[in-house]
Amino acid sequence: MLPPLPHQIAGHWVNQRFDRDIRSHYFRGMEFAGPEGDPGWFGPDSAVWHVHSHTPALIFGLQCASYLERLDPSIFWMGMHHSRLIGKDESGHSTGRLDPAGIPVRLGHSVAFFIGTAYGNTDTAERLATTVRAMHHTIKGTRPDGLPYDADEPEWLRWNYATVVWGIATAHEIYHPRPLRGKALDRYYGEFVRVGHALGAEDLPTTKAETLDCLESYLPRLGLTHGNAMATGINLTDPIQGAVDWAIRDTMPSWAAQLVMYKPPNILERTARRTAVWTSLNGLYAAMGSTPEFEEAKARVAGGTTAVHTEPKYVLGTDPARDRQTVEAELV
Repeated sequence: MLPPLPHQIAGHWVNQRFDRDIRSHYFRGMEFAGPEGDPGWFGPDSAVWHVHSHTPALIFGLQCASYLERLDPSIFWMGMHHSRLIGKDESGHSTGRLDPAGIPVRLGHSVAFFIGTAYGNTDTAERLATTVRAMHHTIKGTRPDGLPYDADEPEWLRWNYATVVWGIATAHEIYHPRPLRGKALDRYYGEFVRVGHALGAEDLPTTKAETLDCLESYLPRLGLTHGNAMATGINLTDPIQGAVDWAIRDTMPSWAAQLVMYKPPNILERTARRTAVWTSLNGLYAAMGSTPEFEEAKARVAGGTTAVHTEPKYVLGTDPARDRQTVEAELV
């Protein structure tokens, strides 16, 4: 037997960590293998299946959504008061600092929700939505400036939904090896509305253009809190955190980029940076392979996937001409 190749060793290590830190804790009770023929909320011909099956791009998209969300001071203080991401002192009050133990908890719940609702069976998707909606009912409080916040407020729900669908779709559009674009990407925006409705949101945007309009309409309510400012841009000293932060800020709509004082570098530097992120995300995906949940879902619906799910993935470095076309297309 031949020894494993470097990417196989890396993939094995990453999948072991995913099993240990996320799947074993946050995928409990979720069903992907049965009942036979159940398409779930979306099914194998959906844009949602294609977009969410690339786990590294999905996770990056959720980070982009979270960054944009926190520009709403109310959401920032919801996180300060209620999120496991933020540490608590002995009296239970927020310390304002990230809790290393809380990071995998937040990540695990988010990844499980967006994988489970995408290609879990119908019962799994509905139970996940019910659980998250019930959790939102408990997120109510008052900001330090005296303004109340309520995660059930309809206008907030609509905007919060828009940040999530935008974040996932934007990460997919820029960094997926075979991204959906134009009407095909709008199909994703339209399908994903089902998740927003299940969480109690109404009057949701159904296209990329409508979603961008929805996000910008909230601009009068947005701002840069001290906590957010200290966690982005030149205030980050760790080079890895800085690289991830740059990639996230680089996805922001122009008005959000202005709010965080981000200006894209010249086209050569931006191309090089985006190429590095593209290679990292897709190299990680190539090493990990498809998740067991995605493979079980495909088998559950009798292999009825479309070509968009089954054609070979293009790997950067295979064809120099296509490499240039890929990177140039992302910068349009």
